[in-house]
Amino acid sequence: MDINVKDESKDLERLYAETLQKVERGSITKGKVIAIKDDGIVVDVGYKSEGVISSADLTKEDFCSLREGDDIEVLIEKINDREGIIIVSRKKAQRIRAWEELNNLHKRNEGVEGKVIGKTKGGLLVDVMGVKAFLPLSQLDIKIVKDPEIYMGQTLLLKILKIIPQKRDNIFDDSVFTTPLIVSRRIILENERGRKKEETMKALQEGALLKGTVKNITDYGVFVDIGGIDALLHISDISWRRVNHPSEFFSVGDEKEFIVLKYDRENEKITLGYKQKKPDPWLHVNEKYRTAMKIKGKVVTITDYGVFVEVEEGLEGLVHISELDWIQRPKHPSKYVSLGDEVEAVTINVNKDDRKLSLSIKQLQTKPWDLVGERYKIGQKITGRIKTVTDFGAFVRLPEGVDGLIHISDISWTRHIKHPSEILKKGQKIEAVVLTMEPDKERMALGLKQLTSDPWQDKIPVKFKLGSEFKGRVISVTDFGIFVELEESVEGLVYPSEINTSKEIKGGDDIWIRVIKINPEERKIGLSMKNIKTVTSEELL
Repeated sequence: MDINVKDESKDLERLYAETLQKVERGSITKGKVIAIKDDGIVVDVGYKSEGVISSADLTKEDFCSLREGDDIEVLIEKINDREGIIIVSRKKAQRIRAWEELNNLHKRNEGVEGKVIGKTKGGLLVDVMGVKAFLPLSQLDIKIVKDPEIYMGQTLLLKILKIIPQKRDNIFDDSVFTTPLIVSRRIILENERGRKKEETMKALQEGALLKGTVKNITDYGVFVDIGGIDALLHISDISWRRVNHPSEFFSVGDEKEFIVLKYDRENEKITLGYKQKKPDPWLHVNEKYRTAMKIKGKVVTITDYGVFVEVEEGLEGLVHISELDWIQRPKHPSKYVSLGDEVEAVTINVNKDDRKLSLSIKQLQTKPWDLVGERYKIGQKITGRIKTVTDFGAFVRLPEGVDGLIHISDISWTRHIKHPSEILKKGQKIEAVVLTMEPDKERMALGLKQLTSDPWQDKIPVKFKLGSEFKGRVISVTDFGIFVELEESVEGLVYPSEINTSKEIKGGDDIWIRVIKINPEERKIGLSMKNIKTVTSEELL
């Protein structure tokens, strides 16, 4: 009886042993999660003792993603049958599998994804399947990368250039080897570019419509990647309308459709067109537009010499600065319109051959001189400001924007004026009388002295009779006499023969004079300093 019991016990032990996996230190085996605790995860690896993964060996993601019953791979790190403990590592198992996969990918010449995690001298650090890799700047892109930091945090498709062999223990120690992998993104891009180029070459012919991506913008045009091949879109082929700079139409990265204008197969030079996708609006310009036709358009360009107005897509007309306003010297065009303004104009010239459309804005407005002809009459008083003072007179700006001239001879009835600036100043507001009007010749004469009656017709002959004596102020001393200002700004001339030479006379002196001649028709008064009765002996001294 005892013998049978012992035999049965041995059989049970043998059967139980057969159900256990062969577990060895340093091997990778599959396990099933049976418990998740704060300090780690308990795994059934098919041995008589459960394996334990410490919390230090797990990531937050592991704790969040793993569930009881999940199958995972672990590395057997330590077996302690006496204490019934097996220490296992999920992280090291993943690292070993990663190295195996990386070596296989390298042998098969296949790509692998990696996340940029840092920057180092000469390149970037990339996490590839948990292994730190080095991505040289020269292998980052086909073109030169000015700011590699823009790739931080991005996941890139890479090619393994080199794997530095590692001892098994070293692959678990990140501090020993910082970058055991060297990878390249450039090879991936070049291969992709080559594949796209082959596809593009099949469809490439003059007149073909191809999609492309704007790579670079210059002053003279745009470089476009049409699928592994760079082509040039010249600035003259961007739009039928005026183009100041290609950046008005394109930005780097834009995806557009272009037409192949020219293909030099031997030199692989391709010229693209963008405006050619639509018909040339100038072909039928003579049929659609005629002289004196009113049109509406949008201001697209403002220059020193005028304004360009787009009247339809690709068709622009020029409003020359002289056609913005009726005034003789218009302001800068930017004072009249702004970019994007909708304006109304009239066509003044249509030239299909020279591709020129001339427009006018001012001709839709009443001509100022026509308004002047309607509003003013000869003899009418006007109010304006002095616009310009010249040697021969002063121009007065009227509310209608035109200038009338006050000639120097029409400033004063009595004063001898050498220059209008003696009386009138720029910006001065004055009243004047309309003397003559010629709207057709854009001329208007004004008078300042005509605001009052002519004193030579009544007052002066009565007041300044022959023989009358007055005290006056010397205006100037000349070779042909002394000019003297009498009362009420009346001027007279002391003839050289009538000058009292007993004392020196200079401008500003007060002297006594006698009227010896008066001519209202010539507006002249002759004076003498001799035989003055009013002057006392003291005054003569």
